[in-house]
Amino acid sequence: MQHLFQSWDSFSSSIRAASHILFLSDYDGTLTPIAGRPEEAFLSSGVKEKLRALAERPAVSTGIISGRRLSDVEALVGIEGIYYAGNHGLEIGGPGFTFVNEAAKATQGEMKSLAEQFCSGLAGIQGIIVEDKGLSLSIHYRLVREREVEAASEILGQITAPGLRARKIKVTSGKKVWEVRPPMSRYEGKAVMTLRKEIRSAFRPRQLVTIYLGDDETDEDAFRVTHRPQSWSIFIGPENASSSAEYSLNSPSEVEVFLSRLLEMEEGVASRG
Repeated sequence: MQHLFQSWDSFSSSIRAASHILFLSDYDGTLTPIAGRPEEAFLSSGVKEKLRALAERPAVSTGIISGRRLSDVEALVGIEGIYYAGNHGLEIGGPGFTFVNEAAKATQGEMKSLAEQFCSGLAGIQGIIVEDKGLSLSIHYRLVREREVEAASEILGQITAPGLRARKIKVTSGKKVWEVRPPMSRYEGKAVMTLRKEIRSAFRPRQLVTIYLGDDETDEDAFRVTHRPQSWSIFIGPENASSSAEYSLNSPSEVEVFLSRLLEMEEGVASRG
């Protein structure tokens, strides 16, 4: 993994040769720092304006892929005319395009039941946040006292054990969060491929270059389908040897610098689709 700015000449050449760019990014921990509570993670005005400016470029399509519910990430970002993927790509909305994973819809009853069990079973652990996102669940423990995390994990295991044995759900972990999702694979990766297919159909670009930014384990699936020469996978955070991403940026603040440099590079480049 190389720092992206150390490979800027190669990146610049790739972008300038593209007839269309698909810019995709995770939200929490990538465009904005991780917050103690999900509802407190707001975009800075600088990042929002740069995203809006990027979305206005005719040779660029912009999308946000998040573990949050689709309606929540749309409200948080608040930029019209771009693509949004919620629930790790199980639901997608954008210009003239909507998608909901039918297999995931079939598990909503299971998710609702689990959410109720989590709220009841974890009620005694201060700081736990159970986020019911319809198609999936997130159990946040960033605000839980360290000595109580193990107890919370044991309760989570007890509640999810029947669903795991029956292969009705899967459980993954991220940054101080447990994710309970439908038992399918390749969430964000499928979202990237779906959006890439949509852009090819809409613009018929001679050469499409995809950029994907993410910071967590849940982004690895997207990294695995965004490799050079036609894609750039960028991990946000300290260099991570276990990540499938080929490049890195150190923090959300460096992402803002990257957006500025990308806009400068793309300035004046007309759509060449």
